[in-house]
Amino acid sequence: MSAESHISNLWPEYFQEFPCFSEQVVRPGCHPRKLEHGKRSKKAIVLVHGLTDSPYYLLAIAEYFHQNLGYNVYLPLLQGHGLKHPGGMAQVSLAVWKENVRFALQAAAENSDIVSIGGFSTGGALSVYLAFAEQQVTGEIYLFSAALGIYGGPMALFSGMLEFFLRMPVVRLMRNTRPLTGRHLYRYDRVPLNSAGELSKLILQINKLIFSSGAKIGAKRIFAAWSEYDRVINVRKLSRLQSLTGKDRFVSYVISEEARVEHAWVVLREPIFARNSGPGEAPLELANPFFSEMMAAMHRFNTAC
Repeated sequence: MSAESHISNLWPEYFQEFPCFSEQVVRPGCHPRKLEHGKRSKKAIVLVHGLTDSPYYLLAIAEYFHQNLGYNVYLPLLQGHGLKHPGGMAQVSLAVWKENVRFALQAAAENSDIVSIGGFSTGGALSVYLAFAEQQVTGEIYLFSAALGIYGGPMALFSGMLEFFLRMPVVRLMRNTRPLTGRHLYRYDRVPLNSAGELSKLILQINKLIFSSGAKIGAKRIFAAWSEYDRVINVRKLSRLQSLTGKDRFVSYVISEEARVEHAWVVLREPIFARNSGPGEAPLELANPFFSEMMAAMHRFNTAC
């Protein structure tokens, strides 16, 4: 799956709405995208990428929704991501990330009867928050390695402490001069602390909106996929979300610890290789060996709607 093969799916209206982005300043393959059928569809979905990566990571899932399930699909690019010159992601803002996704939701609502939302990692957390904060989300929620909490060691013992630290104002003052762009074509080579701090703020908002109340989430149907081997997110939060969801309305696809599938691999149909990688060179990130099975589970969930 090459970036060039998707050039026709670029989203020019997104560039007009958010002038900080353009075809010139965004890295090849990292652009916001839309996959439409050329007419109003019954269903549409907004798929939101994760922290420091780009819509490329969700293209295989987007194609499945578009080709196999008949959806119009919208993939926004979050502020500060996918840039040739990201400037350390110094100015990223959770508020702007929400605006990025709201614009995509509006576009989806204008071209379909039912709007679903989903995402990978930070995009999954944004999906959960906006699904319960925005009336435009009338369909289902699809989560892939959703960052509803940050990994804090075995049993998530230090998750809360780490999230609290990342929200402290001093984090904005901490700098790492190592470049963000490097070997990875479709994401940055590291996560700046200030952008992780914005994710931590989102996690706190989700805690207040959903987890602290202890209330049943109600009518929303949720499909969630994750790996037990994940060392980026707090997977216990996904199990907690399941316990709060209405009966029979949460379907999970869980990859066992023994399979050793890492965080980002869950959404990848094909491996990602480094820039200018040579023959026989190992990929930077492997494909999910259970991708087809995960899509089949998602398909069953979708057709049961």
